[in-house]
Amino acid sequence: MSRSVLGLDVGGANLKAAHTNGAARSRPFALWKDPSGLPDALRGFIAEMPPADLLAVTMTGELCDCFESKRQGVNAILDAVEAASAGKPIRVWRTDGRFLDVVAVRRAPLMAAAANWLALATFAGRYAPKGPALLIDIGSTTTDIVSLQDGRPMPKGRTDPERMRSGELVYTGVRRTPLCAIMGTGGAAELFATTLDVYLLLGWITEDAADHNTADGRPATKAAAHARLARMLCADLETSTIEEREKLVNIVLLKQVTSLQWAVERVAGRLREPPRTVIVAGEGEFLVLPVLKEQKAIPPCPVVRLLETLGAEISRAACAHAVAVLAAEE
Repeated sequence: MSRSVLGLDVGGANLKAAHTNGAARSRPFALWKDPSGLPDALRGFIAEMPPADLLAVTMTGELCDCFESKRQGVNAILDAVEAASAGKPIRVWRTDGRFLDVVAVRRAPLMAAAANWLALATFAGRYAPKGPALLIDIGSTTTDIVSLQDGRPMPKGRTDPERMRSGELVYTGVRRTPLCAIMGTGGAAELFATTLDVYLLLGWITEDAADHNTADGRPATKAAAHARLARMLCADLETSTIEEREKLVNIVLLKQVTSLQWAVERVAGRLREPPRTVIVAGEGEFLVLPVLKEQKAIPPCPVVRLLETLGAEISRAACAHAVAVLAAEE
C-alpha cells in the first residue's frame, strides 16, 4: 500500500475507525441524540488514531431520526467529516462499489447511504477467491448476510429496504436490539432490556462496569442485567426467580438464532451451489456458530473468523478496516 489511510464508519450509535497500519478502535456515539456534536466527536476520534494521508468514509448514521431524510443525513455526516478532516483528502464509498470525492457524492447522496456492508463484502472476497461463499457480519444492532462468487459480492439488494426484503439485512444484533422486538407478546413491550443483557448472562459478552450504554443506563454487569431482564417479565428481582430469568435468556437466544438461520438459508439458497467458505465478522461473531449448527443450506465448510485472522478490534470495526484497505489499494 503506497499511502496510509484512515477508514471511518459513521453509524447511528457507534463510531468506528481503522488505519492501514492495523490500528482499530470503536466507541459509542448516539448520533440521534447529538447530531451537532458529530464534528467534535470525529475530530477527537481521528486525533486518537495514527496520522493518515487520506480519509476513507462509509456510513449508516444517515438513517437516524434526527434527520428529516437520508439525503439530509448523508450531507450532515459529510459536513462533519469535512470539518474534522483538517484538510485531508476524503474518499466516500458508495453502494455501486466505488469511491468518489465529497463533491461528487453530494450530487447523488443516497448512493452513499448504508454502503458499509458492501465494502466489507468486497474486502472479504479475498478470503474466498474461488467458488461460492457467504459473509455473515453480526454487529451490535444489525446483521449483514452477503453472498459471494469467486471473491465478488453478489447481493440481491443494494439499499436497506431491498436488503431487508431479501434477507441480506436482518435488524437484530448482540447489544442494542430491544428484547421486546424479539419476544413479541411473550414479554413487556417496553425498552427494559436489550440483547446485551442476554449475552452478559450467558458470558458471551464481558462485563464492563464502566459501560452504561444499556436500556436503563445502569452498568453492563450481570447483576444489572438480571434486574433489566426481570422487568421484561413485568417483575423485579424480588418477584422473579433466577430460573425464570435464565429461561427468558434461553428463549431469546433461540428466537434470535432461528431468525438468523432463516435469513442465512434464504441468502445461501440463491447461490448456484452451497457455500464453500463462510467469513464471519463483527462483535457478534460468537453467534455465528450456533446459527450454522442447525441450518440446512450450508454443509460443513471452512469458517474464516476475522476475530482470529485480524484481531478483535479490527473485527469489531471491520467495515472501517475494509474501506481503509480498499482506498489504499485503489
